[in-house]
Amino acid sequence: MPFTRRDFVQRSAITGAGVVLAGSVEVLATAPGALAANADEATDAALTDHHHGLGYGPLISDPDGILALPKGFEYRIITRTGVTTLESGESTPSNHDGTATFEGPRGATLLVNNHELRGPRANWPHPVPLIDRLVYDPAASGGCTVVEVARHGGHVAEWVGIAGTSTNCAGGATPWNTWLTCEENEDKAGQNGMTKDHGYVFEVDPRDRRANRDPKPIKALGRYAHEAVVVDERRGHLYLTEDAAGPNGLFYRWTPPEHYCHGRGKLRTLADNAGVLEAFKCFDSGGRFVDDLSRANEIGTVYGVDWVEVPDRDAKSVPTRKQFKDGEVTRSRKLEGMWWGDGGVYVVASFARAESPAQHDGQVWFYNPKRRTLTLKVLLGVNPDPSKDGAFDGPDNITVSPHGGLVIAEDGEGVQHLFGAVSDGRTYAIARNELNIGTADKPEFSEFTGVTFSPDGRTLFANIQEPGIMLAITGPWRRQR
Repeated sequence: MPFTRRDFVQRSAITGAGVVLAGSVEVLATAPGALAANADEATDAALTDHHHGLGYGPLISDPDGILALPKGFEYRIITRTGVTTLESGESTPSNHDGTATFEGPRGATLLVNNHELRGPRANWPHPVPLIDRLVYDPAASGGCTVVEVARHGGHVAEWVGIAGTSTNCAGGATPWNTWLTCEENEDKAGQNGMTKDHGYVFEVDPRDRRANRDPKPIKALGRYAHEAVVVDERRGHLYLTEDAAGPNGLFYRWTPPEHYCHGRGKLRTLADNAGVLEAFKCFDSGGRFVDDLSRANEIGTVYGVDWVEVPDRDAKSVPTRKQFKDGEVTRSRKLEGMWWGDGGVYVVASFARAESPAQHDGQVWFYNPKRRTLTLKVLLGVNPDPSKDGAFDGPDNITVSPHGGLVIAEDGEGVQHLFGAVSDGRTYAIARNELNIGTADKPEFSEFTGVTFSPDGRTLFANIQEPGIMLAITGPWRRQR
């Protein structure tokens, strides 16, 4: 039964106002650029919060020019494109992106690592190797690798999980311990040298290499510029983000068919039209339709959510986001990473510019499937000087920290960070990328990606996308309250 605008208005009237529904949901806000804070005040707050018990102190520059960390923390390079090699002998593929960790044999940690490589293989010096029986489209350059890190960090092995996919950006771990890798791409066979249609989700099993043979797209989840996916194990829904513009992308929900039960390898057995794929539609406490998430400019804003079925999920002639008229669905620019936690879905909108009704430099929303509400938890105003350290912008990959709050990978302009956000409205820096891939006069720093903790919570893994470096960060982690 759909949750309608009338339901939301009536519920809001009972509580007094729509935003009152946020009372039971802890609100996260960022000091840098949050709400009306000016840039200097925000930066000062970010740099001094450690004096009040938040975070781990100021970042210390790295003499090796890779990663600045707080005192007491250290990093280790796990894989590096052009340096480390796969079991098959080729270089670790480049452009590391979404990543998740899984428990491996004998206390090892397994990581599935996306490689965001688009277009023909000839365009990239280090594409994902085409390993027999693991290839979807031999013309495509992307895919996933599986990295095994021994219990004490000594031995590292890496092999191909899937090849011949395109623009593998984010994805999501499943409750049955597999990885869903997402193609942020809409190329069809014959476009950009591809021999098959792209824009799908594929399942990769880090523990069973045989399960990855003969890759099959999960067409039931739709064909569009996929970004991330999470699983609601209790209700069976999958939630998916779309990173696209012209028009802006959508937030989707897939409902499984009746009597379907999730499990390893089950998704690839689904019929192409199995279940129902829907896009979300938001409305405020007054029942007014919300056309774009960028209009929310206050932490704690709550929207009711309804769902509208996608007419042609395989986008045979019209992209899914263009199949809706104005007023039928809610849109958002740069819908990026997601993570399941606290009984719902944390969803990132990385930034909004002229293509959106209002501008911002980052939002994190929380969708509560039980209440069917979407609450704005993190809001970053437009960063006036991205080259200045301390202010955060462009959140992308995200994870819920076992030490409290969120850890977010920055994909903004200028300086790039890993940073945390906690429920009392403060943020803190965890790491800064110091690998300059530009010049001394015009420095450039690649985005962070793939932020995720080890199963025991002791190691934070993250990637520097270019040239492609996977890092393991350890130190005196403590509860951030």
